[in-house]
Amino acid sequence: MPSEQIILSGTNWDEAGSQTTLSVNIAAHNEEGYIGDCLNALLQQDESAGRVEVIVAANACTDRTAEIVSGFGAYFEERHWRLILLKIDEPGKPNAFNQGDLVKTGNSTIYLDADVRCDPKLLGQLRTALDRPQPVYATGTLQVTPPKTWVTRRYSDFWVRLPFVRGGAVGAGLFSVNAAGRKRWGLFPAIISDDTFVRLNFAPDERIEVPARYHWPMVEGFRNLIRVRRRQDAGVAEIRRLYPELLCNDEKPPMTATGLIRLISEAPISFAVYSTLQIFVRMGPENSDWVRGR
Repeated sequence: MPSEQIILSGTNWDEAGSQTTLSVNIAAHNEEGYIGDCLNALLQQDESAGRVEVIVAANACTDRTAEIVSGFGAYFEERHWRLILLKIDEPGKPNAFNQGDLVKTGNSTIYLDADVRCDPKLLGQLRTALDRPQPVYATGTLQVTPPKTWVTRRYSDFWVRLPFVRGGAVGAGLFSVNAAGRKRWGLFPAIISDDTFVRLNFAPDERIEVPARYHWPMVEGFRNLIRVRRRQDAGVAEIRRLYPELLCNDEKPPMTATGLIRLISEAPISFAVYSTLQIFVRMGPENSDWVRGR
C-alpha cells in the first residue's frame, strides 16, 4: 500500500464522471530527469483528450521525483484535471501499477512509463480507440528518442525496421485498455515484462495502434543494451513458462529470407551492430534482475 497519497489537483473531483474519465497510471522510480517532461507532454494534449486524471505511483524513490511531481499541481488545476501522487515504499513497476489502479476513477486506463513523452493528439486518439463496449487494447505509434551513443543509434535503427515493430501495437512504454479489456486480468503479476503480458491478453484483432506518436528512450551503450536485452528475453521466457495460454495471441509477422536481405541492404552497418549484440546476449546468462530500460 502507498505510504502516502497526495491529491495535488482536483480535490473536488466528481467521481460520478468516471464514464468519461481517462486515467493515466504512471509508474516512476527515481525519474527526476524525466518525469517533468512526461507531465509537461500530458499537459500539452489537445482538447480531444477530454477529462483526464493522472496518477504518479512513485515507488522507492530516493531522488526528487516526488518533489517535481508536487510542483505540477497548479498546472493540472488550470486544466481542471486531477493529479495524484502516491509515495510507495516497495519498489517494482507491477506493484506501482496495482497501487495506481486502486485509486483511479477512470473507465479507461493508460499505463505509462515515466520517461515517455506523448505527442499532443495521442490521448484523444487513445480515448476514441477505447470508446467501445468490447475489450480493446490500444497504444500509440512508437518513436525511439534519438539516441546519444553511436552503438544505440545503429541498434535502434535496425530494431525499428523489424516486422514485429513495424507490424504495430508494440506497446513498449505505453499501452491502454478500456474497462472491458481491464477485466482480462486481475492484479499485475510480479513479472519482468508487464507490457508483453498485457499485450498478449488480447488477440491481434483486439489491438489498435493509433497514428499519434509517443517518444520512448532506448538504453545507451553496448553493455547496457546487452543487459536490457537479456532481461527482455528472460521476461518473454517467463511469460511462456507461467502463462502458456497467452501464446496463442503472439502472432508476430515472420521474418522471411527476402525480407532479411532487404533489411541488410537498407542498413548494413546497423544490421552488423544488431546481430553482434544479439550474439553477446545469447552468450551470457539470463538477466532477471531489475534493469532500467534506457
